[in-house]
Amino acid sequence: MNTNLKSPSEIKRVKILIKIASVAIPLVVAILFGVQLKGIETFKNLPPVYATINGLTAVLLILALMAIKSGKRKLHQQLINTCMILSLLFLLCYVLYHMTNASTAFGGLGIIKYVYYFILISHILLSVIVVPLVLYTYLFAWQGNFEKHKKWTRITFPIWLYVAITGVVVYLMISPFYK
Repeated sequence: MNTNLKSPSEIKRVKILIKIASVAIPLVVAILFGVQLKGIETFKNLPPVYATINGLTAVLLILALMAIKSGKRKLHQQLINTCMILSLLFLLCYVLYHMTNASTAFGGLGIIKYVYYFILISHILLSVIVVPLVLYTYLFAWQGNFEKHKKWTRITFPIWLYVAITGVVVYLMISPFYK
C-alpha cells in the first residue's frame, strides 16, 4: 500500500473543491469580464505581462517534463508548483485587465482573421477544460497515486501546454490593435 495516500475524507473534500473551482473559475471570469471599472488606468499594461506569464508557464511545463523523464522528481514538483502559481497570477492579471479596459477588437483581415479566431476560440475552450484536468492530475500526485497521475498527465500536459502557448500567440496577434 502507498503510504503517501491521504485519508479518504480528505481526498473527498479536495475533489469537492476541485469540482467547485472547475465551475466557479470560468463562471467568475465570465461574470467579471462583463464588469467595467471606469477611470482605472493602472492595469492597462497587463497584456504583455500575462502573455509573458503564459510563455514562462509553457517553458516551465516543458522543463518539468524533462525533469521527471530524467528522474528528478523534486525538481519536477517545484516546476509544476511554480506553473500552478503562475496560472493563478495569470488569472488575476487577466481579470484585472478586462475589468478595467474595454476589449480590443482584432483588426486583421482575410485568412489571418480566421486563423486568429480559431486560435482564440480553441484557447478559451481548452482553458476551461484544463482547470479540472490540472487540478485532478495534481491531486493524484499529491496523494501519491503516480500511476493515475501519469495516465492523466498524458491528456493534461498537451492541453495545458497548448493553452499556455496559444495565450502568447493570441497576444502577439492582437497586440498591434491595442489602443
